[in-house]
Amino acid sequence: MTQYRILIVDDHFVVRQGLKLILETSEQFQIAGEAENGQQALSLIDEVQPDVILMDLNMPVMSGLEAMQILRERDISVPVIILTTYNEDELMINGLALGARGYLLKDTSRENLFRNIESAVRGETLLSAEIMEKVIAAREYQRSPIPVKGASSLLSDKEVQILQSVARGFKSKEIAYDIGISERTVKAHLTSIYNKLGVDSRSQAVAAAMERGIIQM
Repeated sequence: MTQYRILIVDDHFVVRQGLKLILETSEQFQIAGEAENGQQALSLIDEVQPDVILMDLNMPVMSGLEAMQILRERDISVPVIILTTYNEDELMINGLALGARGYLLKDTSRENLFRNIESAVRGETLLSAEIMEKVIAAREYQRSPIPVKGASSLLSDKEVQILQSVARGFKSKEIAYDIGISERTVKAHLTSIYNKLGVDSRSQAVAAAMERGIIQM
């Protein structure tokens, strides 16, 4: 069995301990390390070599978003799953734009935690309906984006359909089955979408398309 090394980053000891206890119930996961803020996390990455980082957003010294920005600048590709609470909607959207592979509420279930980690390791972005509802609700308090001229024609109808499904949390295999094409074709469309939007992940593509008014949630 492949074992995945997890780095837990949260300034609350109780949260870190809770996550450790859950993860240690499965032989599939190993705790690579833990940190109280983004700065500590960055200093540990080379040493502990995590496969996935569980990252809190709001921390002293250095926030999760700041740490994610530095990871991007350093071209460190360890997938990050954001740990969030109900009052951090705007931060969630920013994390999505920075390429987070998923979001977890801190009281998430064991099954959801494991599913998100497994998806992140595979390079997929898993956006649960619960989290997408929070992202959508947050946007309702913001000014509606002004569609970029020509934005609606930037992507083909098929690409918009696929990206809309991605935004709703569907995987490539599910999208392929739903619209009657092969999984390889779905991935080819996603590559085209990334190139057109100037992004390199599903989460960034969703964020960019929402900002441009290409897709609606």
